Amino acid sequence: QVQLVESGGGLVQPGGSLRLSCVASGSTSRFYALGWYRQVPGKQRELVAKTFDGGWTNYADSVKGRFTFSRDDAKNGWYLQMNNLTPEDTGVYFCNAVAFATGANSWGQGTQVTVSS
Repeated sequence: QVQLVESGGGLVQPGGSLRLSCVASGSTSRFYALGWYRQVPGKQRELVAKTFDGGWTNYADSVKGRFTFSRDDAKNGWYLQMNNLTPEDTGVYFCNAVAFATGANSWGQGTQVTVSS
């Protein structure tokens, strides 16, 4: 059972920045995709950013140019640098990993990001 542990959420003013972190319980080499999703009450969980084994990263249109995905395989971790945050970025952010062997999704516990003045 893969465990993903997130950190880094919080309350920030519009225009501010936050960095989310996710650490897996084992090597990230077993995953072909690593990502971040967010969810707000009453809406489906939506993709924010996701990177694939081939090296490309997809971003939601709403975050392009403001959010940056990165990874550190030596630390079994991946990150989301969020800049120029707006109230529309508020939500619970979940990290995600998809296994090579089974295609199974693993999820973090979620971390709350609130952008408000």
